[in-house]
Amino acid sequence: MAKILIAYASMSGNTEDIANLLKSKVEPYHDAIEMLEIEHMDAKDLADYDGLLIGSYTWGDGELPYEVEDFFEELANVDLSGKKAAVFGSGDKVYPKFCAAVDLIEQSLKECGAELVQNGLRIEFTPDTKEEKEQCEQFALSFAKALGNKSDE
Repeated sequence: MAKILIAYASMSGNTEDIANLLKSKVEPYHDAIEMLEIEHMDAKDLADYDGLLIGSYTWGDGELPYEVEDFFEELANVDLSGKKAAVFGSGDKVYPKFCAAVDLIEQSLKECGAELVQNGLRIEFTPDTKEEKEQCEQFALSFAKALGNKSDE
């Protein structure tokens, strides 16, 4: 059975809302899902999972939030070869680098050997429109499909 981690950083609750929506859509396919806040994790723990959904909001002018910085410094020393991953995030289009944390996290995961199974999901604030909810649903279903079904395990 594929073991999945949904790890996120959320200040206002927007990224946590996305994480919860993704979890609800992946659960029918994979029931071994754990959700954790990044600031309470060690990067080396990522190696314990088969699938990684990592999410963060973007801070300031395209930076990772402070509660994610230490985690991603540690990540440089973690081998994620054979792990399937995808990244999601929330942001505000008023800033020039909308959801830039998604790009930074994707780059880190690739450098650690993870296989990015799809392009990052970027949502402005929280997924409250029908289109944004559908975007999240498709993202989750694509991720679940990339890991296979629980009936395949």
